[in-house]
Amino acid sequence: MKLTYLGHSAFRVDISGASILIDPFLTGNPSFPEGMTVEQASEGVTHILLTHGHDDHVGDAVEIARRTGAQLTANFEICMWLQSKGVEALNPMGCGGHIDVGPFSVALTQAHHTSSSQAEGLPAIYLGQPNGIVVHAKGEPTLYHMGDTDIFGDMALVNELHAPKVAIVPIGDRFTMGAKSAALACKRYFDFDAIIPCHYGTFPILDQSADAFVEAMGGDAARVKVTAPGGSLSV
Repeated sequence: MKLTYLGHSAFRVDISGASILIDPFLTGNPSFPEGMTVEQASEGVTHILLTHGHDDHVGDAVEIARRTGAQLTANFEICMWLQSKGVEALNPMGCGGHIDVGPFSVALTQAHHTSSSQAEGLPAIYLGQPNGIVVHAKGEPTLYHMGDTDIFGDMALVNELHAPKVAIVPIGDRFTMGAKSAALACKRYFDFDAIIPCHYGTFPILDQSADAFVEAMGGDAARVKVTAPGGSLSV
């Protein structure tokens, strides 16, 4: 499994038989890798996964889905909204669902956040429950993208059900967990081999580095893989 960080909460995940974009906020993303284009980041993409409906997570999903024909998986409300925008290859789900999409299976977990769109200056459109995403692929470590979330006790059930070994964890505070609560979530509820922090440094109101998170991880800091936008990690 190769993960490429595209800034904020956006990741490209390449596995045998599939190239996946998660939360592809690329255009207008201040931390999108300099010199990279949306077309380069999405070349060969087969699947798009969305954690929730905020514009800094849906991002370029419509344009990429139309151009590439990639299957888009998200909650029901997001899928119906994107259908109205011309996205055809849709795979609607709900929290707790677990669906085989061929090269991998995807499950949606709960996340403690909100989900809406305020694009084009319109009033907020409700877009269903926010989620975390679990990706299971044969021969690969199970990946858990937590989405935007606070810590919650049922993370223990996520671990019991899915046993993820690779985590993408929001740490930027204000809208998600900050360093202390993110570190507690990782240490108390999971046994991750690799932890990739995200949702920081993008906007001035978020924490600007992962330093406090690494410090809060203490003796488990070696498992944290701080990756600059554009950087890749094989796990």
